[in-house]
Amino acid sequence: MKDEYDFSNAKRGAVASSKGKTRITIMLDDAVIEAARSLAESEGFGYQTVINNTLRQALLNHGKTTAELDQRTAVANAGHFKEGITARELKNLEKKLTEVLSEIHRVMAP
Repeated sequence: MKDEYDFSNAKRGAVASSKGKTRITIMLDDAVIEAARSLAESEGFGYQTVINNTLRQALLNHGKTTAELDQRTAVANAGHFKEGITARELKNLEKKLTEVLSEIHRVMAP
C-alpha cells in the first residue's frame, strides 16, 4: 500500500457503467426484499435485478396479452440471464417472479 495516492484526476460516481439505469433510494417492505433475495439466491442473479425485472413486467406490460408478455419479457431480459440457462430454468424463474409479483400485490393491497 502506498503512503499517498493522487486523486487529482479522479471522477466521482459509480465505477460500473449504468447506461439506461438510474440510481435511486427507495423504501420497500421487508417481505418484498426477502422474497427478491431468496429468488435471486436460488437463481443466481442479484436481488436488484429480480426487483427490476419484476417491476418492468408489472408496469411496462400492463394490458398486454400473454403472448405479447412472453415475447416482450424475453426480449427485455435477454441481457440479464446467465449463459447456458435452459428453457426449464427460464420457466421456473418466470413462475417464481409471478409468485413474487403476487406477493407484492398482496402486501400493497389496502
